[in-house]
Amino acid sequence: MKSVLLIGIGRFGQLVGEKLLNMGVEVMIVDKDEDVINALAPKYSNALVANCMNIENLKAMDIPSFDACVVAISDDFQSSLEITSILKDLGAKYVVSRADTDIQRKFLFRVGADEVVYPNRDTAEKLAVKLHSKNVYDYIEIDAEYSIFEIAVPPKWNGKTLVEANPRGRFGLNILLIKKGKNIVPSPGPNYVFEDGDHMLVFGSTEKIFSFTNKRVK
Repeated sequence: MKSVLLIGIGRFGQLVGEKLLNMGVEVMIVDKDEDVINALAPKYSNALVANCMNIENLKAMDIPSFDACVVAISDDFQSSLEITSILKDLGAKYVVSRADTDIQRKFLFRVGADEVVYPNRDTAEKLAVKLHSKNVYDYIEIDAEYSIFEIAVPPKWNGKTLVEANPRGRFGLNILLIKKGKNIVPSPGPNYVFEDGDHMLVFGSTEKIFSFTNKRVK
């Protein structure tokens, strides 16, 4: 099971947390507002009232043990900036930070953020999907059951043709197109040969695609 540290439980943080919980991700929420944490604690496996500007508080959370850390602070950019930097210094594997402007985005990248997102419901959904599933680059929900994902081609498929890999028969994936850097191969034929760095735009059952992205594919 993947684990995520979520710092800052405002509206955006709550959206991200709810999406992650629904996907079965283990989430630890942290906020300096005791009322917020007390209200949400029953939903989460771990909930902590703490000021994350204090490096000792962050050290006590065993930052390297989390698969990802999300800094979703909404009302104090200076805190967001410093916490992002401290998390990387403490060995965070992957840090996603919230920005409200392009200038904030630039500064967050400079202090070590691996990814910077802008706060809205659509972003919260996509961020949760990316944190839940390795190698997911984009996501569009069609309805409650089906979605379109942009995902990396498994390394073990490199050098194989589409018919040899058989993504539809084995995994229920319908490949709409292949992205090769800036180039696109629409509706690839059965003899298309996968190459290192290829991305697939696939349509199918959301549950099946999640299963595909979280297993070792042969």
